[in-house]
Amino acid sequence: MNEMEDRWLSITEICKYLGVSNDTVYKWIDKHGMPAHRMGRLWKFKKSQVDAWVESGGAAESAESVKNRGGQYES
Repeated sequence: MNEMEDRWLSITEICKYLGVSNDTVYKWIDKHGMPAHRMGRLWKFKKSQVDAWVESGGAAESAESVKNRGGQYES
């Protein structure tokens, strides 16, 4: 595996990779168990761990929670 592909990603890099905001990533860490590692004041991420978490449905929001907020559920 390419050494650069296996490096730790910053919050900015993981947000760009996933196409979401910092606030969303922090919420996922806190409420949805997103794999993240705290190094001092910084959060770091392994792309392979985040990919596996996303593929397992970790980032999925239930239809009921979206409905309760008044949003629309997209299938």
